[in-house]
Amino acid sequence: MSDAHYGPDDVQKIVDRSPFLSWMGIKVQELTDDEITLSATWRSEWVANVDRGQTQGGILGALIDFAANFAMFKTTGRPVLTVDLRIDYHRMAKQGDLVAKGRVIKLGKTVSTAEAQLFDGEGKLVASGRGTFLTAN
Repeated sequence: MSDAHYGPDDVQKIVDRSPFLSWMGIKVQELTDDEITLSATWRSEWVANVDRGQTQGGILGALIDFAANFAMFKTTGRPVLTVDLRIDYHRMAKQGDLVAKGRVIKLGKTVSTAEAQLFDGEGKLVASGRGTFLTAN
């Protein structure tokens, strides 16, 4: 584990270098010792059901995974591998930016647990999830 002092800009640099994460429009808003808040800019390519304007569940899952993973960044200093991820979809996400909040549940030397919640533009919970992550060096 790292004892360096990382901030939101360090995570944003990783996002900006990643074709997928930058395509998702992720902007890191806040990073604390065990939490992260980020936004994702809506894209028309996110739509799974054109008639309903429904955002594809994989997009929501990717944001949950990212937020839970990077909630540990201040300690790990790097992205970590996802071992297991469970996602619950609470309501349909439609056109609009999303906000994800990730939080560390238990930080371990080998495996850690974190969770994330995803909100629409009205602040309604659209999805949540919890995962385990490989935090060993």
